[in-house]
Amino acid sequence: MGALASSKVTAVLGPTNTGKTHLAVERLCAHSSGMIGFPLRLLAREVYDRVVAIKGADQVALITGEERIVPPNARYFLCTAESMPLDRQVAFLALDEAQLGADDERGHIFTDRLLRARGRDETMILGSDPLRPLIARLLPDAEIISRPRFSTLSYAAPRKLSRLPKRTAIVAFSADQVYAIGEMLRRQRGGVAVVMGSLSPRTRNAQVGMYQSGEVDYLVATDAIGMGLNMDISHVAFAGLSKFDGKRHRRLTPAEMAQIAGRAGRHQRDGTFGTVQLGDERRQLTPEEIVAIENHSFAPLERLLWRNAELDFQSVGGLIRSLDARPQRPELMKAEDAIDVAVLRRLAHEPLVEERARRTARVRRLWDACQVPDYRKVSPDIHARLVLRLYKHLTEGNGTLPTDWIAAEIARLDQVNGDIETIAGRIAGIRTWAYISQRADWLDDPSHWAGRTRALEDKLSDVLHERLIQRFVDRRTSVLLRSAGGRGALDVEVDENGAVEVEGHAIGTLSGFTFTIDADARHEDRRRMMAAAERALSAEMTRRARALADSGEEEIGFELGPEAPHVRLLWKGARVASLTPGRDPLAPRVRLEVGAALLAAAEKASVLARLEAWVAARTQALLKPLARLSRLAEGEEAKNVGGAARGLAVHLVQGLGVVPRETARAQVDALSRDERRWLAKAGVRIGARHVFAPAVLKPAAMQWRIALWAAAHPEAGALPALPENAPVSVAVAPSAPRALYTAAGYWVVGDKAVRVDLVERLLDVLREEARGGAPVVPTGQLVSMVGLSQADFSRLMVALGYRRTLLPPREGAAEGEKIVAYKWKGHAANRRRAAGGERKDVAASSPFAALAAWRSS
Repeated sequence: MGALASSKVTAVLGPTNTGKTHLAVERLCAHSSGMIGFPLRLLAREVYDRVVAIKGADQVALITGEERIVPPNARYFLCTAESMPLDRQVAFLALDEAQLGADDERGHIFTDRLLRARGRDETMILGSDPLRPLIARLLPDAEIISRPRFSTLSYAAPRKLSRLPKRTAIVAFSADQVYAIGEMLRRQRGGVAVVMGSLSPRTRNAQVGMYQSGEVDYLVATDAIGMGLNMDISHVAFAGLSKFDGKRHRRLTPAEMAQIAGRAGRHQRDGTFGTVQLGDERRQLTPEEIVAIENHSFAPLERLLWRNAELDFQSVGGLIRSLDARPQRPELMKAEDAIDVAVLRRLAHEPLVEERARRTARVRRLWDACQVPDYRKVSPDIHARLVLRLYKHLTEGNGTLPTDWIAAEIARLDQVNGDIETIAGRIAGIRTWAYISQRADWLDDPSHWAGRTRALEDKLSDVLHERLIQRFVDRRTSVLLRSAGGRGALDVEVDENGAVEVEGHAIGTLSGFTFTIDADARHEDRRRMMAAAERALSAEMTRRARALADSGEEEIGFELGPEAPHVRLLWKGARVASLTPGRDPLAPRVRLEVGAALLAAAEKASVLARLEAWVAARTQALLKPLARLSRLAEGEEAKNVGGAARGLAVHLVQGLGVVPRETARAQVDALSRDERRWLAKAGVRIGARHVFAPAVLKPAAMQWRIALWAAAHPEAGALPALPENAPVSVAVAPSAPRALYTAAGYWVVGDKAVRVDLVERLLDVLREEARGGAPVVPTGQLVSMVGLSQADFSRLMVALGYRRTLLPPREGAAEGEKIVAYKWKGHAANRRRAAGGERKDVAASSPFAALAAWRSS
């Protein structure tokens, strides 16, 4: 739609509540045809309903990105600025909120409409007063009319949320903040309505309907209410004065504040504005800002954002270059890339695009696909993938989108489960398909898909409205208050996953005997929820206690964690207790989880007894040698053995079945032959390096011993996860306590640990092969016995008292080839240590003293 010489251009400028939009609607209806472009789909829909009431539905069209109602004989068009059909001639045309030409994201759209969109007889530009100097320079023939505000807008001192007057709109700048404030007001004032730009018209109208009817007295909204939505608001309270504008967090300009604050007071009824008292000076208005808002006095706009509308579709490169063109006038500034240009740049080098976008029609189709809005607010890369798929389908076959694909995508969104954010996300998704359904040339049956997407958006909008009511109506809190007062029996349900509901309202989860408050619960409600849980879950806790006391062995288990308490006992997979140090490592204490405090004393005792019995039974079953040694250490079999065996038994119990021989050298050397036989029958092996019980090195026994060691050492730091299959060697975690590996049954050498029974087996083989001092040549079988690499095996041999040596090559070997071997160091003391430790000192008066001196020389 080009400018017409006979078209009269009028700029109507002024603050909010000056009747600018009302004037435009009057002028529209006075002409034989007309069109108005609005900044919001919500506002376009509101005015559409008004004009339909005046002219009749068959005369009025609504065109937005996602919705298109165009009767065959439509003469009046209410549109979003982006969707204005500029190829249609109308007698009257108006652009609302034209100062948005300075908006970083959408400014180029409003600037283009301001410069190019014209009615045949009359054109009206509606905006705020800061636009005046730019209108004068860009449109010198335009008549500029100033309109005063109908009512007074004055400042009111900051107030706490609890002190805000009725008919107040609290303005926040993020969904999280809107929800948080809404929930606080719900608890304090009984309920709120919520209005955000991302809501569908149906949801927004339902929420506003609650507010307008007086069902709730408070409205919590984003700055979307600043764009001409008319409601019965007496006071506007800012919960913040900064917002994220897509690039950074910044403070609102006074003009932006005034646009929002101006919603207070309608027609000739005065209104007030202020802030919510939050104890942060940055969230308070400055005196200069207050004066500017009250007097509607703001700095003039210096430039509007512009993007070239004369595009080159000869090639993708040409299209991008034309989009990169700069304006010729100083009042205009090139807009930064919007999402459509960002997507175009990303797709320009895609092989599919390079192959197909070689003709003007294909380049135009690519640009059309790039202009699909990103309602989901995902990243340009993710949105570009959708656009690329659209373009692929639009450039093959008959050039329309596959019906099966569209149906599957819409069916995926046709779900009503989930929370507010989930439903809102689905609405954003269906808005994309609603936009696509408006492209008649993209679909085989566009009217079908337009109806399908509209119906689904309405369905999801109704669900979202109900979710908002559920969230911002104080039903759960009232239930908790009734519970705290002890009035009446509560309807409590605990599902199979442990979710707890009281009177149909979720309050948390019960895992074992531990109640966890719902993560969405407000801090102020947590005490009430805990009180409700204590009262409501009494019967359920009793039932669980009895079930645990009667449970079988398979229903109880344990888990090891890196932090103390390291060992948790599980019942049906839920934590119910932990193990803490007892009288010795084989007898840890069982400590119930804090939640078990809600159990009666008798129930608590039965649960504790069952868990203690399970621990004892597991120890008896997996660690039989240690259980017998424990009884020996306590003296039950003291008459069968002497003090040396009892002392060694104490070492083995404390070491959970493995003790370095050097640690128990005195006891081992003092053992009698009968004591050695008794220990062997008890399952104890006395090796050259370690004394251990081979039976406790089996995988299940090893894991249980690790658990017992961890329970006995709560002071240990983060514990590594050792393999459950008891491998012959493991890597040593640098920060792990070495004692843990010893207790597990490993001997640490450098950064590797080898199972002690394999070390002893290796020593046996070495003694056989090193008879007479012969060097040992390690075979692959010998190295694999301990599960080490050649380098790690070499370190192990050195630790065992051998030194690495090279033997001459065998006959026929390659020149320079040497044979690696290990030779016992030969010192008597080393030989004794390898065989089982140092000999006891011999008394000087003994007849063997001379022999001992000779052997050690």
